[in-house]
Parts: sequence; C-alpha cells; structure tokens
Amino acid sequence: MQKSVILASVMVLVLLAGCEKAEAPEPAPKDATTTEVPVETAPPEATETADSATAPHRFASWAGKWTGVEGMYATITPAAPGKYKLEMQSDLDTKGTYDGEDSEHGIKFRRGNEELSLRRGNGDETGLKYLAGKKECLIVRQGEGYCRD
Repeated sequence: MQKSVILASVMVLVLLAGCEKAEAPEPAPKDATTTEVPVETAPPEATETADSATAPHRFASWAGKWTGVEGMYATITPAAPGKYKLEMQSDLDTKGTYDGEDSEHGIKFRRGNEELSLRRGNGDETGLKYLAGKKECLIVRQGEGYCRD
C-alpha cells in the first residue's frame, strides 16, 4: 500500500514537471520596414545612485527649506555641479552658511571643526519628539534633524 502511494506521488510529480516545459510561442516576424530602438530606463532612485561625475547634483531633490525644532532649519541650494550652499540654524546659538558637496550617502559639509553630513531619514530617527512620525527628513546626528511636512 505504501509503495503504491509513493509511486503515485512520483508519477504526479513527473507529469507536473512535464507540463512546465511547454514550448514558448514563437515571436511574431519582424517587419523589414521598422527598426527597433532599445529604450534605456533609469531606476527611480537614479538621482541618488548616479555617479557624481555624470550627475550635476546627486541630491537635487533635497533643495529647499527643511524645518527642525524651536526655529531650527536647513535651506539647501544647489551651486556648482556636486556642490551645495547650506544655510542652517542648527541650535539657538549657531546660525551659518556652509559649503556642502555630494558624498556617498548625503551632503557632507564642515561646521566649525566638525565634518558632518546630511543624510536621508525619518522623524523617529532624529530622536526629536516634535519630528516623530514625519516621513521625509534629513538627519545630521542624533538630536539634529530637519523635515518637510
């Protein structure tokens, strides 16, 4: 009895495997008067994955004003290819304009003696209660982030 069940199971698998190998239909013949031109499409994230040598501003979509807490903000303006001007109020006492440039994961810049970077994130990752739940944010470090509404 057991041998016949196993044999029946094997036969069903063989039949199913044979069904999967059906031939694909042949493509329609090409018209001699038309020429196919390949179309290249870029992935949606191409603006951030493109090599900075071929993309003038890797993070151009970040241009504009981003709002933080207690009057803090960051305004990003594209400058020369791969370069940005950052106007920031990063805390109650620190307001300035900084030169930024494309980097692997964001826009790097120098503020005082620190090498920093703006990177994509969300409000929860900023560690700031006021920004919690926001989806489109830029983060400098824990406790310093800016979001769009």
